[in-house]
Amino acid sequence: MTYEFYKIKVLVVEDNKPMLDLTKSILQTFGVVEVIAAKDGEEGFREYCLHNPDIVIADWMMKPMDGISLTRRIRNDPKSPSQYTPVILMTGFSEKRRVLEARDAGVTEFLVKPFNARDLYRRIAQVIERPRQFVRSEDFFGPDRRRHKNEEKPYTGPERREGGRRAPPPPVTEIDFADRPQQDEDWQ
Repeated sequence: MTYEFYKIKVLVVEDNKPMLDLTKSILQTFGVVEVIAAKDGEEGFREYCLHNPDIVIADWMMKPMDGISLTRRIRNDPKSPSQYTPVILMTGFSEKRRVLEARDAGVTEFLVKPFNARDLYRRIAQVIERPRQFVRSEDFFGPDRRRHKNEEKPYTGPERREGGRRAPPPPVTEIDFADRPQQDEDWQ
């Protein structure tokens, strides 16, 4: 599918200048005209509030504010212009516990360094083609943590949602997770 990337605004938050420049260059190659850069999470949040980008791509390990803290601010700070903006988190750490931590912070997609242009393109395509419903619970606000891996074979078991997966739910769903076990293996 061909995208009109010239219409979107992307904020890249990265403290490593060569990685920042590389990421910006790849985005410009895709056709993104407006790429805003920030060197850490604090500056990133200021730029986010000022420019209200369509996508945020942030590094995990930065000081004084890292990508996880930035994501939490985007999702929960009253000054945030849009809590629903997709956040793609870049990191050199891909252990399952880190992926789960990112997911639980409200990250939309996870991008492992080193990455190539195709990897970044796939993450951006994912947030465009398969936007996830947002969920609010007592201790979480962000994209639905569950991934629906097999759309061709929808779940037909006893806990199937009424109307199937494609029923149009409201933009934010209040869910009580107290009585349900976490299903971490569904988000990867």
